[in-house]
Amino acid sequence: MFSKKVQDEMNLQIKYELESAYIYLSIAAYLDSITFPGMAHWMKLQAKEEEAHAMKFYNFINDRGGRVELQAIGQPPVEFQSPLDVFERALAHEQKITGNINDLYALAFEEKDYPSQLLLQWFIDEQVEEESNAGEIVEILKRIGDEGHALLMLDKELGQRQPGVENAE
Repeated sequence: MFSKKVQDEMNLQIKYELESAYIYLSIAAYLDSITFPGMAHWMKLQAKEEEAHAMKFYNFINDRGGRVELQAIGQPPVEFQSPLDVFERALAHEQKITGNINDLYALAFEEKDYPSQLLLQWFIDEQVEEESNAGEIVEILKRIGDEGHALLMLDKELGQRQPGVENAE
């Protein structure tokens, strides 16, 4: 039986995933405006990944006979200070999403909703990767600073990111 409490929290998680996509798209727009196309590319792919995460919850709710109820998402931030600032914000945001996923898993466990626990285990693993990726870039940016050749090299490297399996068309 699909727990109504879990369904409601998954609907909320759809909102969080779509907000994440919107935040990353806003960051990409900022990075494009300051001519870091590689970093912007990285963030655009991140936005698509978050949309795919929202759809994973959407499809799961429907597959369980539940009802998806979309909620309003807020205006993302539009002003940033530097590439380091945006990646620090991305890392902090991923840490917040990890907390949301962990809370949702705890609820599914409490409700003895085993199919939801299996889905959420995938998201727990995904969040480890998300935090690791953003954290690594933050550490690199702290070492290289806000200008210079190394920053341009990092931009070029981040521009090489390929879509994840879930985003491949």
